[in-house]
Amino acid sequence: MNKKRVFVAGHNGMVGSAIVRQLSNDNSVEIITRSRKELDFTNQQAVLEFFQTEKIDQVYLAAAKVGGIVANSTYPADFIYENLMIQCNIIHSAHLANIQQLLFLGSSCIYPKLAEQPMKETALLTGALEETNEPYAVAKIAGIKLCESYNRQYGRDYRSVMPTNLYGPFDNFHPENSHVIPALLSRFHDAKKNGDNEVVAWGSGKPMREFLYVDDMANASIHIMNLEKVAYDISTESMLSHINVGTGIDCSIRELVETVAKVVGFTGNIKFDKTKPDGSPRKLMNVDRLKSLGWVYSTNLESGLTNAYQWYVDNQKVCRKC
Repeated sequence: MNKKRVFVAGHNGMVGSAIVRQLSNDNSVEIITRSRKELDFTNQQAVLEFFQTEKIDQVYLAAAKVGGIVANSTYPADFIYENLMIQCNIIHSAHLANIQQLLFLGSSCIYPKLAEQPMKETALLTGALEETNEPYAVAKIAGIKLCESYNRQYGRDYRSVMPTNLYGPFDNFHPENSHVIPALLSRFHDAKKNGDNEVVAWGSGKPMREFLYVDDMANASIHIMNLEKVAYDISTESMLSHINVGTGIDCSIRELVETVAKVVGFTGNIKFDKTKPDGSPRKLMNVDRLKSLGWVYSTNLESGLTNAYQWYVDNQKVCRKC
């Protein structure tokens, strides 16, 4: 039996590695990967040559430059340039190599800062973006429109999924550039280990956020990739070619912080530094379209955080270098 050759771009990242873990259970799939040293996705010629020689059947585009509020605010040029280059090179080269199926992974930050909650796919391009990560968001919107445009002009089957805030194994635990969950897990872990009496969390604790365990995201990605084209209903006329992926449930940052403290076993005081930015007041995905396609999440927040923390504890050397 000829196996389907599936390329996972970004296989060392949190989402890419989760997709690889799940695809590895499918005997009909041959997984193709390339590390950053083996293939620079910002190099157009190198990417094109790779696709022209490897005879790929499907592409999961999970490669991206990612980071939290501090990283996005400090390196806006890096975030917009690198993400645009990665997306343009992979999507265009996949087309030139006559690859019909591709799944692009975006981000919930594509939606306006003050979008009606929960955010529907139709909210795209209806208002101003959150200032702190606007360059990254613009790049991700461009990725959606790239896929949409190749579908319209060339009849490709390039799909886009917009995940909510993700967390889990292989997350970025860098002390300055990480997202909220890995930052909190490492901060509470260090406080517990050092015997500290207090942990400071950024912001007021009032903003509402939605979180999805990364293995659930991988499962949803594979589910959407393998839907029949008719079921997926790529609505190029109404410009709704992307699908939200999340739980449809949110919590306050204060609730998140308290749950992380519980999972880690920290029993000291928690202080909120209100001089630090909160970001958007609320970010919750409307996942009605995803549910109609037969997928719902399976990992609740406390269980997912417990798994993520255990991975962090077991991989301290790796995490400290993230």
